[in-house]
Amino acid sequence: MSKNKTRDTADRTTQESSAGGSTRVDTSRRRFVQGLAAGGVLVGLSVRLTPGWARDLPATAVGTPKVLTGTEFDLSIGETAVNYTGAPRIATTVNGSLPAPTLRWREGDTITLRVTNHLPELSAIHWHGIILPYQMDGVPGISYRGIAPGATFEHRFKVQQSGTYWYHAHTLHEQTGLYGAIIIDPAQDDPLRADRDYVVQLSDWTDEDAMTVFRKLKKQGDYYNFNQPTALDFFRDAADAGIAAALSKRKMWNQMRMSPTDLADVSGHTFTYLMNGTAPAGNWTGVFQPGERVRLRFVNAGTASFFDVRIPGLELSVIATDGQNVEPVSVDEFRIGPGETYDVLVAPKDAAYTIFAQSMDRSGYASGTLAPRAGMQSEVPVLDKPEWLTMGDMMGGMNHDDMAGMEGMAMAAPAVRVRHAATEFGPNVDMRVDTPRTNLDDPGVGLRNNGRRVLTYADLHTLGGPMDARDAGREIELHLTGNMERYSWSIDGLAFGQSKPIHFRHGERLRVILHNDTMMTHPMHLHGMWSELETPDGKFQARKHTINVQPAQRISFLVTADAPGHWAWHCHLLYHMAAGMFRQVVVA
Repeated sequence: MSKNKTRDTADRTTQESSAGGSTRVDTSRRRFVQGLAAGGVLVGLSVRLTPGWARDLPATAVGTPKVLTGTEFDLSIGETAVNYTGAPRIATTVNGSLPAPTLRWREGDTITLRVTNHLPELSAIHWHGIILPYQMDGVPGISYRGIAPGATFEHRFKVQQSGTYWYHAHTLHEQTGLYGAIIIDPAQDDPLRADRDYVVQLSDWTDEDAMTVFRKLKKQGDYYNFNQPTALDFFRDAADAGIAAALSKRKMWNQMRMSPTDLADVSGHTFTYLMNGTAPAGNWTGVFQPGERVRLRFVNAGTASFFDVRIPGLELSVIATDGQNVEPVSVDEFRIGPGETYDVLVAPKDAAYTIFAQSMDRSGYASGTLAPRAGMQSEVPVLDKPEWLTMGDMMGGMNHDDMAGMEGMAMAAPAVRVRHAATEFGPNVDMRVDTPRTNLDDPGVGLRNNGRRVLTYADLHTLGGPMDARDAGREIELHLTGNMERYSWSIDGLAFGQSKPIHFRHGERLRVILHNDTMMTHPMHLHGMWSELETPDGKFQARKHTINVQPAQRISFLVTADAPGHWAWHCHLLYHMAAGMFRQVVVA
């Protein structure tokens, strides 16, 4: 452990700033963001569920959205009627569509986005993965106050990158449809041009009020988990390993008061999984001509869902992640976490192909079709069987004596012993991993040894190497913590409302270590700066804005703190963020 390593001990009284510049701490705004952490005062509190409301509203345009180009954009946040399940509901949309319009920019241009809020409550739009001044970032209580009802906020900044990104509400309106894609064309010719180019935006819709979902989770963390271990599972274990081993296995999980099927907080029990705003029955279709090369820009706009994506019959050539070009790698399947983007190239023949995106807990799927003609459809695969978490997912790396008799574990490369902050020892933390695994070549639970070539972070190699040749001047270590029964999520055992800001020195190069002390995967998103993922031995791997940290895993990445201001840093599972897995970063 480095001698100059720091913990999250920054001064809580650091001044915040609004879009107009530095001010003293706005206490009402501070309470607002703390309320977000406590789950008590999230803006966008209610989806109006009364069918009468829906009858008075225009219908939502779903499917492939309009593409808006140029340097000036007018975006209108409003309410439109939608019906995915036979029950009319109200969606939160931009310019009346779900997803919101795709914005197509050009690297080097200065763009202006005028966002008008026609909702009866405050809202906001965050430009995910975009490098910009912090006042333009769109996070209420951190970068500005948000957009009041009837008000317009003008975002203006120079585009400094290219690739596939997205935008979304940084409020509960994300759950009700406020998200869209961003495509940024490079200043020079794109070396990865294709004959066809489609955005494939994955998301999860619920007819329930988002705050109702959150309250249910707070009362019972596994409320939506219908893959609990059963008596049949016990008898299968007994048949495979013997009665004693089956009893020991069940006793172990019961004593820990944990579930080996705790893969997702919210499941297909309430979610309808969407592809470009379209349910599977709607069969979103991307049309191509045989012989064409097709670029698919996948965006995970889900609030609580990891998707495992494949197109049976087609090889996927992954060419970019989070907007950054990588050395092309051929796979059959990849997992995409909330907030991430992946670009793939495919070469379809004169046939229809199913784009299949099953949820990690296997409770449902989004699907669509690539076809040479509209109206065609291919067979939709059967959902894979749900897999249990292993002891490796709970305990990380252990020596071979420790692992004796633990079949099906996630094998780890070499274990690192760690120390935990004193704040981790309390009622809001139900487990601590002392020997985390550090390997990047694990595709994750449900994808191991499934007979398909599955992408891992170890396969990603960003072209051009790191942005900054300097090594880290210091390290910051943060532990991702929680208690599933209480549905409390935190960093170092502290929810956002209890925490102090993390301080980066402007211009420094630092190493961040994220250590997952939970049994869930957390997609961690740092606003305003790139996260340059490292291999276990400290070499550059890939540049990302959102990094999935698997259960019992310890990863590191380098950050160049070149963006002065106030930034959000959080888990991109919406309800984890709401429960407290959130920090403010101050760069000064």
